[in-house]
Amino acid sequence: MNLSADKAFSHITAILADYNNADSLIYGIGNIGRQDDGLGWAFIDWLEQESICPKAELMRHYQLHLEDADMISYKKKVLFVDASKVPTLDTFQLENVKPKMDFSFTSHAISVEAILATCQTCFDNTPDVQFLTIKGYEWELQQGLTKKAQRNLTLSTNFFKKHY
Repeated sequence: MNLSADKAFSHITAILADYNNADSLIYGIGNIGRQDDGLGWAFIDWLEQESICPKAELMRHYQLHLEDADMISYKKKVLFVDASKVPTLDTFQLENVKPKMDFSFTSHAISVEAILATCQTCFDNTPDVQFLTIKGYEWELQQGLTKKAQRNLTLSTNFFKKHY
């Protein structure tokens, strides 16, 4: 983050407590066998360890799939969590997602926006979707987060714990 967490996310109204119901999904994307790519799963681990959002459906997958559009069509709120390689990202970022069809739906790198657009088009439903990205640094075949990625995870979980 380039601003203080409170100021940077003042436009985001949802907090984790808003996801603590059966109509919500918190979806960690990543691979714990590829270092910082495991940040999405680590966030889900943290939710489970802290008993935060016990009523929400929590899941972990290696990547998004077109079929996820069907899954989210039954939800009112969805929070996707993934590692980020974006160089301009300082620590973590939370964004509201709008449907946008792009060409990623034909690859293994389908975007959250394309999943939401497919959900809207095929199932006539558009859940409230947010996307939490946490800055990662290393992606080699090795288990465990780097120290810098772990710091970013801690900053993001502290932010959410403060606003729970």
